[in-house]
Amino acid sequence: MSDDPPGGSGGIEGGAPLAGNELVRRRQEKLRALRAAGVDPFGTRFPVSHWAGPLHARWDAAPEEELRGAGPVSVAGRVMSIRHHGRSCFAHILDQTGTLQLYARADVLGDTYAGFTDLDVADFVGVTGDLMRTRTGELTVQVKAWTFLSKSVRPLPEKWHGLRDVETRYRQRYVDLLVNPGVREVFRLRTRLIQTVRGFLDARGFLEVETPVMQPIPGGATARPFATHHNALDIPLFLRIALELHHKRLVVGGFDRVYEIGRIFRNEGVSTQHNPEFTMLEFYQAYADYGDLMELTEALFVELGQTLTGGPTVTYQGERIDLTPPWRRLRYLDAVAGAIGVGPDELRDRERIRVVARKAAGRRGLDPGAWGWGAATPAYQIWKDVFETFVEPTLVQPTFVIDFPTEISPLARQKRDNPGLVDRFELFVARMEVANAYTELNDPLEQRRRFEQQLHAREAGDEEAHRLDEDYIRALEYGLPPTAGEGIGIDRLTMLFADRPSIRDVILFPLLRPEAFGTDED
Repeated sequence: MSDDPPGGSGGIEGGAPLAGNELVRRRQEKLRALRAAGVDPFGTRFPVSHWAGPLHARWDAAPEEELRGAGPVSVAGRVMSIRHHGRSCFAHILDQTGTLQLYARADVLGDTYAGFTDLDVADFVGVTGDLMRTRTGELTVQVKAWTFLSKSVRPLPEKWHGLRDVETRYRQRYVDLLVNPGVREVFRLRTRLIQTVRGFLDARGFLEVETPVMQPIPGGATARPFATHHNALDIPLFLRIALELHHKRLVVGGFDRVYEIGRIFRNEGVSTQHNPEFTMLEFYQAYADYGDLMELTEALFVELGQTLTGGPTVTYQGERIDLTPPWRRLRYLDAVAGAIGVGPDELRDRERIRVVARKAAGRRGLDPGAWGWGAATPAYQIWKDVFETFVEPTLVQPTFVIDFPTEISPLARQKRDNPGLVDRFELFVARMEVANAYTELNDPLEQRRRFEQQLHAREAGDEEAHRLDEDYIRALEYGLPPTAGEGIGIDRLTMLFADRPSIRDVILFPLLRPEAFGTDED
């Protein structure tokens, strides 16, 4: 019999669990017994002919006579429950497509029946048998022969008291996926989301590309990079913080529409919306501007809604989000001015907006000193802090925040009618920034001037300011056609469509502090 708690379920279906190290000890004894009996406890290949999900789809509603003529099937998977009934027993196995019930009888299996009943939850088995339907109507495989495939030495957590601790779930994602079916569905949705994005862009003539992850000069975003060193070349390298600058080099080289779905690395804090390693979609379109990308983005989100949720609406954390175009457009400086109660023409008065913003924070019960503004704090830093604190929390429905100040957009093209602003938008949905896009700056002289401004900012202590990339300027000197580019965070996009409140819920293995090992129950 199984060494698991009463019910033979390893705690999955109830019963008081034994101490974890005692269960491990008993399973190790079984492992030694298998070896002594000449059974390989970590098995070999098994010829699987069918999977659980397709079997249910094909045969759940089939007539009995058709089911009887289905012929034998060979299935394999992890035992998730086992229930004994004298000289027969039922079990459920799990494969990547779902669960399937097994029915084993002593008079059919003979001498091998005892071994089947001695399986533990989480062991792997391969089974060959005929399809049948139980009295309750459940599709079942009646076992005619079985093979032991792999021994689980550690029991799964008990169903009702198992992986509820959030950090444990993230740290032991392999168990989280096993015991929480909803988690598996999140990552299936993520895969469908990425497939939909690829199909959408492929259909519009975009070429998928791959660009370097390790770069001598990290650029394309204001972020602190991870640094490393290449021993053979004896040069410092950085993990990329964006895809942008290499993509625009490709547009210079003649690829008019390119995209990449790639990993990005930023040495910054961790929160519900930030992980140091994340996935970004970036795409660039020649002969377009940021207005074209707004329309393209609306169309992409509508297609994602149709594919993933069946319509143009999603529910995120209890709020209904309507993706139907056209979306609201909000000017950045208008939003900042309105949040603190000043006119847009007053925003250049650094001292005035510093005082007014502090008072606005106090009225909202916030600590005015938390921003750390000093006498040298530039106006644009105050704008950024005000926007993030007062404006972002109000942006629930899809909103394009447009026309950013030049000071905070070093790679974007200035507006023809107002050189203090650039053709840029950020898309906010459900209070999250989901996308960032602009008409690209393609004037090499102006680009050099802005890089030099960023260098001054670095010298003043801004570690996230852009570095000077001479090769990128050289590429612009060969000529970049009018181009628009956009980046969309795949993780936040998945959060939205999967209705998950934390970015860690949609990353299979989020970054965590190292775990301390050392006890039998680790």
